[in-house]
Amino acid sequence: MDKIRALFSNLKSYWKVPPKGRYMSFKEIISLSVGGIGQKFIVYCVNQMIISIGNVLIGNTIGIDPKPMYVIYIISVISGFPLTALRAKMIDNTRSMKGKYRPYIISMGIPTAALGVLFILTPYENMNLLWKCIFVLAYNIGFQFFSNFYNDAYDSLINVLSPNSIERSDVLSIKSIVENFSPSLANIFLPIVAYHITGERTLYDLRVYRVLFPPMIIVGFLISMLAYVNTSEKIVQAKTHVIQMKFSDAFRAIAKNKYFWIISLAGWLGFLESSFNNIIGWMYNYQHACTPAQYSIVTAIAGNAAFWPNIVAPFFIRKYGKKKILVFTNILNIFFIAAMLPIVRLTGHPGIIWMFLVCIFINTFISSLGHLLNPSIQADIRDYQQYVTGERIDGMFAAVGLIGNVITLATSSVLPAIYERAGLNKTVAISLGYSGKNVYDVLYNQDYFIQISTVLILASVVGAVMNVIPFFFYDLTETDQKGMVSVLKIRALFEDWGNGVLEDDALIEAYEIIEEAQEYSQKMLIASDKNDSRAEKKRIREENEKIAIANRVMEELLKFNTAQGMADIEFAQKIVEAGLNGFSVLEVPDKKTAKAMPKTTEREKELRRNTLIQIESFKNSKKAIKKYFPNGIREFDAGVFDELFKAEYENDVAISEALKALKAAKEAKLKNEIPELKQAVKAFQKERTRIAADIKKATNDNSIYYRAAKPYLDAKKLLSQAENYKHLDEIERLYNCAAQIRR
Repeated sequence: MDKIRALFSNLKSYWKVPPKGRYMSFKEIISLSVGGIGQKFIVYCVNQMIISIGNVLIGNTIGIDPKPMYVIYIISVISGFPLTALRAKMIDNTRSMKGKYRPYIISMGIPTAALGVLFILTPYENMNLLWKCIFVLAYNIGFQFFSNFYNDAYDSLINVLSPNSIERSDVLSIKSIVENFSPSLANIFLPIVAYHITGERTLYDLRVYRVLFPPMIIVGFLISMLAYVNTSEKIVQAKTHVIQMKFSDAFRAIAKNKYFWIISLAGWLGFLESSFNNIIGWMYNYQHACTPAQYSIVTAIAGNAAFWPNIVAPFFIRKYGKKKILVFTNILNIFFIAAMLPIVRLTGHPGIIWMFLVCIFINTFISSLGHLLNPSIQADIRDYQQYVTGERIDGMFAAVGLIGNVITLATSSVLPAIYERAGLNKTVAISLGYSGKNVYDVLYNQDYFIQISTVLILASVVGAVMNVIPFFFYDLTETDQKGMVSVLKIRALFEDWGNGVLEDDALIEAYEIIEEAQEYSQKMLIASDKNDSRAEKKRIREENEKIAIANRVMEELLKFNTAQGMADIEFAQKIVEAGLNGFSVLEVPDKKTAKAMPKTTEREKELRRNTLIQIESFKNSKKAIKKYFPNGIREFDAGVFDELFKAEYENDVAISEALKALKAAKEAKLKNEIPELKQAVKAFQKERTRIAADIKKATNDNSIYYRAAKPYLDAKKLLSQAENYKHLDEIERLYNCAAQIRR
């Protein structure tokens, strides 16, 4: 009872205000999680409408064979290239009062829901193959932008709701437990509703989807609005910071992020791992391995496997770390996928689907534990990117991920070829006495079912083996992430102090990090003994983590006192003294020399990396000067952004007020005022378009200037940071005043 009372007490205390050391209130966590139920209803429906090899709605139900499906799949993916780049640019340049991701939950959610409803209501049964392909492709081009944007905005929201990696993992576990209600519920009712509608044991009838999907999509969108209304984004960045990287610059910056490539490579290499996914559904539909009621239980149990990892994940992450979990779960996957082989060969025996379910359950449990980590890992990778480059360019990760789409295009032809070679083709269908209109009729034949399923399981084993290899090279620990975020807070503290916009909350939080760092950096790491109690081991682990973070923070604060730091200042002074039109002739090390630099310690690696970045920066600068400033660089006045952003904000407020007034006038039936208010709304919207065009032009001009003058601007920034870091005593006085007032 005491624990229950403590829980309700915490809920009341931290409903709107997060606990100390955390960033999300209980209201935010619950809103994000329950909103996820709605989002996952839309994802469940729309994912079945998105073209992929083996898609049963498009293939088995609508009736598009694997070969033409592969053709429209290629076209759909290619159409997504420019749309993804546009999405990335929109996210990274969003300056809405509502945040970086939240606005898109509405603006992209509405067209996603509309496309989903239209897709399922389209009368494919009255079309020939060509028109089926045309309509499915058209919808999918829309999904490439709107649905992907909507899902990315919702899934990425956690990245900016908290900079605390452990908190993100905890919230993701809660969110996953709650939001998995959607697919679990859908999977339970789908076979039962299908049987009542069709009178047969089949899921491949459009009438089933037309009854279930539209209400699921519409209700899902309304529920997802909870996350839009009740969350607040929190990005660790100086208040005065404005992103200055254009697409190509951001692309190059992310290209140097090794963790991005490790995680991406794992996905690209493991493209075959999920080849077995359709087999259990085929068992029910084509081999009649169970009744509709039993299949509802099968899907409910299989879906429930994804629930349990959410409970144990926070404990495992704290105890073992993300890397060990990723490696271990992916190795286990190999064995449990292979265990399906002897089972599928027993097709036709009573209870075979239950035996297969055991393997599916274990595999889903293991996979879900690994997949649960992915959003948290992606957030850590973005923190690392900001730590290294100084820029928060979340949206650009999706654009760089286009490389993965190119790879997927090349590899996606493998699965149709496997289907074809295994016997899932028109020739075999006709030879078995079927019309050949739907090649999946081959699966009614038990011998071919076993043959095709066996080949798919073997392909999955190969995919699982390839998938695990890159994870051995992932070495970004939870302690590293906490240390990097602490450093980002310190940098933001001094930048905001230097610009005169420091707020008390940020001051108190950052200075307390400095105080703790000053204390723990004097301590030595503690060795743990195997005879230590669990509580003692936990205490030692937490103590050592604080020491490691403290060392990183103090290294940041004292970096300008080192020999290398003083050398960096000296070179930065030379650049600034040479001036905006003289720095480019200064000598810098060549790439060969930089690559030969030692890289044994973390500091040596960072120094080597920074030298290579500087060489690349000078190289790009010279190209930009030659192209855009042949007569000398003209300095860009960044103050123009202050005026434009202020105008943008005031315009947003004006539009909001005008729309409220228009709505009130319509409700009150004030016919004389309505036309005038409509004109006012149009005028404000026209003004917003003009401001947006001015911001775009200023951003482009600034990007060109930034690339040309980057070494010079970086040098000025370094000197400014070095000067700010000298005033820690003044920061301390401000902290003491703020803390005293707070008390």
